Amino acid sequence: MSRILLVEDDETILFALRSALFREGYEILAAGSLAGAEKLAGENPDLIVLDLGLPDGEGLCFLRECREAEGPPVIILTARDGEADIIRGLDMGADDYVTKPFKLGVLLSRIRAALRRSQPDEKGQEAAAERLVCGDVLLDKMETRVQAGGKEILLTAGEYRLLEILLENKNRTLTRTLLLQKLWDIDGDFVNSNTLTVLIKRLREKLGGDPQRMIKTVRGIGYKAEDGNEA
Repeated sequence: MSRILLVEDDETILFALRSALFREGYEILAAGSLAGAEKLAGENPDLIVLDLGLPDGEGLCFLRECREAEGPPVIILTARDGEADIIRGLDMGADDYVTKPFKLGVLLSRIRAALRRSQPDEKGQEAAAERLVCGDVLLDKMETRVQAGGKEILLTAGEYRLLEILLENKNRTLTRTLLLQKLWDIDGDFVNSNTLTVLIKRLREKLGGDPQRMIKTVRGIGYKAEDGNEA
């Protein structure tokens, strides 16, 4: 659920916007003054709808603060419809500029568009989650492919699963017991402590370079995948 901050001192407009956006499923924060807007900005809204003529200050000042703080998208909603005002608002960093009187459907459409532009693409997020990286090692879960130093590495099912577990828990120490539990029955066979030691050795050899460069041995505990070359 996206959170929208409405900064509007006209109670009639504020009530209408609040009701409409609530029906659309948004969480609403509302302020009728510049001071109130500055306070609610700390609530991390996903988008701000901003009037310019506020009783205690100029809305453009708040817009400037939002941009300096790299805040959320801002849609200006104002009666100022002059070309110079519109250009100034957009040049100062507004993501859109809507003039009063306005059609509610149009404003809702502008809000949805601004939120789409500002929020990460879900497919892109999913794709990124399928690519595990540590140093120069890349494991692509979608293609079941591993690269080290830009070169493709062929791994057995057990080696691949072990590397996947380590990269999913990068910079976290995993005990031998935990690794054995996660590797259990990967090929339909019991995985014992000796098998884990062999898998670690072979995986390091295939990834190349210093055996400790990425898969670190945590003495007496287990292993961890770690960026950098420190032991």
